[in-house]
Amino acid sequence: MIKGAIFDVDGTLLDSMYAWDSVCTDYLIGRGIEPREGLWETFKTLSLAEAARYYQTEYNISDDTQKIMDDINAIIERHYKFDVQPKKGVREFLELMKARNIEMSVATATDRHLIEYAFSRCALGGYFSEIFTCTSVGRGKDSSVIFDAAAKHMRTLPHQTLVFEDALYAAVTAKKAGYVVIGVYDSHESRADELKKIADRYITSFEEAGVLLD
Repeated sequence: MIKGAIFDVDGTLLDSMYAWDSVCTDYLIGRGIEPREGLWETFKTLSLAEAARYYQTEYNISDDTQKIMDDINAIIERHYKFDVQPKKGVREFLELMKARNIEMSVATATDRHLIEYAFSRCALGGYFSEIFTCTSVGRGKDSSVIFDAAAKHMRTLPHQTLVFEDALYAAVTAKKAGYVVIGVYDSHESRADELKKIADRYITSFEEAGVLLD
């Protein structure tokens, strides 16, 4: 029996990946540094703190980790304040989950204040009992720490807990840790076919997600 659900945000609940497409390179270009090709593919698996440390070690950025994180957040902050929107069917599905008394929490690599900007504007925050970030737990989603923290908070076991993810690497982590993985289509995940194969269920839109609760 499903008792809880953990949701990724970017590319899952929010159609927001466009805001991240160029931020990692924009940061370097703004400092007069030429970014290496394929940088976003590397950053997809990192928390914001890990990304900041990557800049320090790989690009010899001398600013401290918090300053780098602040500068990156400043680039994308306006998107979360003013632009990003929920994916189709998200609010209706969350209402359905709420009606079924399934507790919900968030596990995201994006810093909390950015998520709160978007959730407040889009009226989504009230559905979730807590927001867990990779920064707050100190690990990226290549580790199950963030999912385990969310499940512990909700007092649910992995096999009782849905994990909604659009990113293959994060879905693989959750699957290995015993969670029930719901793959969510997003055009920014180039390995969507692989995600579909490893997920327990796969949806192309939250408009079709109601069947998950049948």
